[in-house]
Amino acid sequence: MGELKVLLALTTEDNDYQREQASVAQATADRLGISLQVVYAGNEAIGQTKQILGIVHDESERPHTVIVEPVGTGMLPVATTAVKNGVGWIVLNRESDYLAPLREESSPPIGSVVTDNVEIGRIQGRQFAALLPDGGAVLYIEGPATDVSKQRRAGLGETLPANIQIESARGNWTEESGSQVLKTRLRFYGDSPANVGIVGCMNDAMAMGARRVVEALEDPEVRGQWLKIPFTGVDGVPSTGKVWVENRLLAATVIQPVMAGVALELVAEAVDAGTQVPETTVLSPESYPALEELGATA
Repeated sequence: MGELKVLLALTTEDNDYQREQASVAQATADRLGISLQVVYAGNEAIGQTKQILGIVHDESERPHTVIVEPVGTGMLPVATTAVKNGVGWIVLNRESDYLAPLREESSPPIGSVVTDNVEIGRIQGRQFAALLPDGGAVLYIEGPATDVSKQRRAGLGETLPANIQIESARGNWTEESGSQVLKTRLRFYGDSPANVGIVGCMNDAMAMGARRVVEALEDPEVRGQWLKIPFTGVDGVPSTGKVWVENRLLAATVIQPVMAGVALELVAEAVDAGTQVPETTVLSPESYPALEELGATA
């Protein structure tokens, strides 16, 4: 293929799914003969913008294509600048309306690779129903108020039984943010988990952060009460989320396919064929364990 240069811009290194994105992308790049540069934004939207623009404007570093999972918005100004400099633009895990007009005026790859985040929310609603067949309350730790979180919450609303109530809090996709949510709840409502039937989170990292706070509680009786409660998440990375479920640290997760490797393959195929990538490629999530198995266990 020659020396195809690709920049992979991810949100934060403090997240197991983002690290898995980088790992799978590097393996894919090595297999396809792509020169891959991976950068993390530290969950800073402005920092991510500056990071990408700095590389795009540097002719010695300028990649053929940028693959980016935005921290915040869809990054239209950055995408426009990249395309004007002849750089392709692939967005991960965001639906971006601005891609269609950019595709009309550019030959480099322009498109998106997304997970069906509404379906992730639907699966979580079914998981909660299986784990709380008689109803109850879920302490639900969401991600930041981006499209991803909104879509997952919308999907949850489609399948959540009427006898299950949601107590919502916000994290930032990291273990530390999950820990902070649980610490805040304990500070305001006391140590007792009497009104919590599940600690459900929008990713595995936040779920484990919350669980680690529980594991550190000094009162063994209170700690034992909390540890009887199911903790659930999303991502299902083979070396973390899936292992946590298998070791019963989490009751369930939702496997989110790794998008970065798929994006690299699409770019490589388009460059080889002299064609454009699909405008949107949607990947399907799945429950882990399967919902039937989860219901039987509960």
